[in-house]
Amino acid sequence: MPIYMDRHDVPGVTAKDVAEAHQADLKVQDRFGCRGLTYWFDEERGIAFCLVDAPKKESVQAMHNQAHGLIPHQIIEVDTHLVESFLGRIEDAEHIDHSETYINETALRALIATDLKGSPLFRSDFGLRKATELFNIHNHIIRSQIRKHDGREVEYGGNGLLASFTSISKAVHCALEIHKEFQKYNDQSHGENLDVGIGLNAGFPVTENHDFFGQAVLFARRMCFLAGQGQIMVSSEVFELVKREDISVFSDRAYIRILSQREEQFLNQLFDFIDERGLDSTLSILDLCKETGLSKSQLNRKTIFLTGYTPNEFIKEFRLIKSLELIEKKKGNISEIAFESGFSSPSYFSKCFLKRFGRLPSDFASSIH
Repeated sequence: MPIYMDRHDVPGVTAKDVAEAHQADLKVQDRFGCRGLTYWFDEERGIAFCLVDAPKKESVQAMHNQAHGLIPHQIIEVDTHLVESFLGRIEDAEHIDHSETYINETALRALIATDLKGSPLFRSDFGLRKATELFNIHNHIIRSQIRKHDGREVEYGGNGLLASFTSISKAVHCALEIHKEFQKYNDQSHGENLDVGIGLNAGFPVTENHDFFGQAVLFARRMCFLAGQGQIMVSSEVFELVKREDISVFSDRAYIRILSQREEQFLNQLFDFIDERGLDSTLSILDLCKETGLSKSQLNRKTIFLTGYTPNEFIKEFRLIKSLELIEKKKGNISEIAFESGFSSPSYFSKCFLKRFGRLPSDFASSIH
């Protein structure tokens, strides 16, 4: 059967109340073909998440309604491997007696996403053997710090990793140590620098986005895309959480950039639009102005300040990164890739590619295939 996670926003409810509700679920679950696996509850924020093995969403809702009337605000289907990777467990320990033990463990997780800048060009620049060695060094540095700071590796994407942390503080210190270790490696290397951008975010497993930890992961990766070489970008959520503990951890560090909520809102609006329309060769800056409600000069200033690119440059960078992926996957010839990446002509695509990556797309394709 599928596995579902639901979210209950229950301000004012205690850990004891939630434990009793979970016990009530277990008493009636067989009537609905369900099996309550475990739950997480954050008493401070009044948010609970239940993990349930069930035939369909409606069964989870009916079980809760019958047991205690606390109807979930949202239910999504989840993958048990991802649940365990992000949250650390998928079932209660066998010895737990919920009549005596009240779970008050938040499902909030700090997330670190990393991006090894320029990595798609490694095979072309260094050859397969050296490129593999560099990737292995990169992976070892990051994975050793994730383990050291009690994080869990969630995903490996070739040019970066995604990790989950129960402790916000440990996630922050992990990011700082990753930066330090790469700086140390680069100081000792002979021109083969490993420059890693880091995105540091936090979030809950079920939000308006129907993907598990979808919004938190998406923005962490977007920060990676924007982070300069060796830069750590920190979300407003992480910054606010760290302020409760020790704000000095971010002091006097030029490589750290902290975003405000308003900046995040604009960046997400920009990325959402580019994700949807970025590969459309007819896209114009006026379309982006209309989407954001800004004049051309306002859009230009804001985009440059937050991304380092003009709007046109930002769209072009998005398309060029997409073209690298398509070439690596052998998705068509160079002309087809040019159009699929949103360029108006193969010749203009080749010109932009050469300027950005120092080689023609055809040469890059030949070197890696």
